[in-house]
Formats: sequence, C-alpha cells, structure tokens
Amino acid sequence: MLAGAAHTLEIMIWAAVFMICGEFSHFAPAFCHSAMLYTTLGPGDVVMSPAWKLLEPAEAGDGILMFGVSTAIVISTIQLMVRRKFHDLPDF
Repeated sequence: MLAGAAHTLEIMIWAAVFMICGEFSHFAPAFCHSAMLYTTLGPGDVVMSPAWKLLEPAEAGDGILMFGVSTAIVISTIQLMVRRKFHDLPDF
C-alpha cells in the first residue's frame, strides 16, 4: 500500500509540474495525462506543446524505474517472509 501511495504521489507531482509549465489549467486532466504517461500507456488524446514534449518520455522512464523499485521491494518482502517461515532453507 505504501508503494501504491508513493506512485500516486509521484503522479500528482508530475501533474503539478505540467500545470506549472502551463500545459493544463485544471488538475484532473493533468493527473489523468500524468497517470497515462507514468504507466507507459502513452500520452492519450492530449498532445503537449513542443517546448515541453520531452517531459512525456521523462515521466514514462521515471514510471518504469519506480515500478521496478516496487517490484524489488515486493520480491524482497516475500523472500523475507519465506525465510522467517522456513528457517532451514539454504542461502542462495
């Protein structure tokens, strides 16, 4: 749940950046656009101006990296739970 909250917070930060850059006047469409980019679904039906267009792949790359971090945390947590449950497992 903490990772999900962190992802949502980061999407909100990117949406705020888009609003500061003047690409959106309201938070809801900025958040939707940001979520689409963060999850690497693509920009959708909104096309940003050429001056800020490079923010789109930057956010997509950030989203990929952060989902990788979340995956690593989940795998590490599962390994820790299994090791605590089964003490006699060999170390790899």
